[in-house]
Amino acid sequence: MLRRDFLWLLPGLGASAWLSGCATDPVTGRKSLVMMGKEQEIALDRQHSPHQFSEDYGPSQDARLNDYVADVGRRLSSRSHRPDMPYSYRAVNANYVNAYAFPGGSIAATRGILLELEDEDQLAGLWGHEIGHVNARHFAERQAKGTLIQLVALGAGIAAAEKNPAYGELAGLIGNLGGGALLAHYSRDDEREADALGMEYMVRGGHNPAGMVDLMELLNRESKRKPNALELMFSTHPMSSERLETSKQRLARDYTEAARRPRQRERYMDNTSRLRALRGAIQEQQKAETMLAKKDYATAEQHLRASLAQAPDDYTGLVLMGKTQMAMKRPQEAEPYLMRAKAVYPGEAQAVHLSGVSKLQLKRPDAALAEFQAYERLLPGNPNTTFLKAYALDLMQRREAAAQEYHRYLQMTRQGAQAQHAYARLKAWGMVR
Repeated sequence: MLRRDFLWLLPGLGASAWLSGCATDPVTGRKSLVMMGKEQEIALDRQHSPHQFSEDYGPSQDARLNDYVADVGRRLSSRSHRPDMPYSYRAVNANYVNAYAFPGGSIAATRGILLELEDEDQLAGLWGHEIGHVNARHFAERQAKGTLIQLVALGAGIAAAEKNPAYGELAGLIGNLGGGALLAHYSRDDEREADALGMEYMVRGGHNPAGMVDLMELLNRESKRKPNALELMFSTHPMSSERLETSKQRLARDYTEAARRPRQRERYMDNTSRLRALRGAIQEQQKAETMLAKKDYATAEQHLRASLAQAPDDYTGLVLMGKTQMAMKRPQEAEPYLMRAKAVYPGEAQAVHLSGVSKLQLKRPDAALAEFQAYERLLPGNPNTTFLKAYALDLMQRREAAAQEYHRYLQMTRQGAQAQHAYARLKAWGMVR
């Protein structure tokens, strides 16, 4: 992705906002070349993080869990090098194992990783590491080094411009949603610095820094037992034996006193009790997602039925079953699952978007358009929704309204098959040359 292409994804920021020149590194105090300032980091975060959270099936509806993880995070970030950043913390409903931070301080941990943790000190290690990325400004530094992070929009796979888009083929949808499309990929040097900062913040916040080492060892063990669940984490957060050994040495050299602090297991277990009650259902969903990646939809469906038998109102399970039915070209069967998902989590947008796509499969463009409009009210700013609105209007033969949406889509992005299709339709109507 070229820099000029990347800027198409940043309406409202503009190219000049990125060229901030030299800035003081908040950790080292040295001057460093970055492409964005604090305000741009926050703006970028606010623009894109809600889409990633929705891709991960939204924040957990367990208020006790979210309050708890946020409290642990705030105690660390208030003692960090950038305490004035607008930090926020949440558990998200995705089943894969990961945690991530956006540059303005929006931080999330999946329920998949929270199920693996054993005490609050490991959670503090997880949050401390992510806070370290924000404090060290790793996102901005990667821009300055020319390693642009690809922020791709969520959405369905659309056929090439010369073909009629065929919504019966939705295998691409399964891969695009729930795959961490907006996450930053850090270098090993970034990871080592975030580890060191995380330990420092843990100690300042009163936690036992051995939780960081235990966290790394746990993740390495789990990567052998459930490699698919940790694939994205190890892609975005490179792990190595050297990184683990460095943390062990740092613990023994710098934090011998803090390593004697009592571990907070009981408090963690109390606050994650409702999540842990879903372990069996989540494990079935993890198996289903492995099968979906292999396009073995029939086996995925079996696992999801087992999951929903244990947790019939689990939003993630319902949405996954809806996706599976759509991938099997059974939109009629997908509809009840998506309707139930919307009912159990009315503020979350992904099920609404998928319901619109299923209605396109059912050749009901008017109903699809209503779903996409509802999605935009919940979560504005997804270019693919603009395209799908245009496509629905096109099917309804509302040419003028469709043209307006196609034009709006091309103002957001000019890359890919969807852009080709939008341009081709406008050209066929004599609205562009």
